[in-house]
Amino acid sequence: MLQDIEPYLACPHCAQALNRHERTLRCPTGHSFDLAKQGYVSLLAGDAHTGTGDTADMVAARADFLAAGHYRPIADALAEAAIATAPEGLVADLGAGTGHYLAHVLDALPGRPGAALDISKYALRRAARAHPRIGAVVCDAWRPLPLRDASAGLMLNVFAPRNGPEIRRVLRPGGILLLVSPTSRHLRELVAALGLLSVDEEKQRRIDEKLGPHLTPAGQREVEFTLRLGPQDVRTVVGMGPSAWHTDPQRLAAALTGLPEPVEVTASVTVAQYRR
Repeated sequence: MLQDIEPYLACPHCAQALNRHERTLRCPTGHSFDLAKQGYVSLLAGDAHTGTGDTADMVAARADFLAAGHYRPIADALAEAAIATAPEGLVADLGAGTGHYLAHVLDALPGRPGAALDISKYALRRAARAHPRIGAVVCDAWRPLPLRDASAGLMLNVFAPRNGPEIRRVLRPGGILLLVSPTSRHLRELVAALGLLSVDEEKQRRIDEKLGPHLTPAGQREVEFTLRLGPQDVRTVVGMGPSAWHTDPQRLAAALTGLPEPVEVTASVTVAQYRR
């Protein structure tokens, strides 16, 4: 709930602490933010917009696909890494989406509060209900995050934008970032058959280079497994990711007729650790 993470929140305008007054968060200088009835709060600056956030259809597709357990090995790998690092204090998920992965990690870390950070209000409506210790906050990953300096012991970043300077600022000294990114083999059978966006083989190297000035690599592992997907599962996995912005529904429907049922698809990601 929001009350679990209120001590860690900061005003997006002046970076001062926020305190709750009934259904409003306020800072000492007078900036105020109303709590949405769906359980989240928007801490976007006034000139920010949510046009780059996941749509309601994308969020619904992701919720269905994750609830079916298709990506359970990824969630398990995150939980195992979180237990191994044994962080204290706040767990913040940058680009949390529906809160699926954050909830899984919080189950593995009893007592830790979790902040679900995302720019999509549709996603955060679900994240606010994903776990009793999650507080959901609308914010822009490319702007100063509405969290206090050195407030998080652990940050998650799963298929999401990465703001190195802000991640470093929010992590306490010794804190850990767990970052999940697709390898070039991820969903390769669908990429070839349906013309989806592909992943650059140099993606992990480029991530390391961008985060290098701010965080120290602390190990990584690849998680690869086979999915058996029916036609609706394929539509869902396409509709929940970046290819949803670039795929014509009629062309997708025609391409699906050429796939076996079920189709075997490779899921392949890197789970990397970085330390402040």
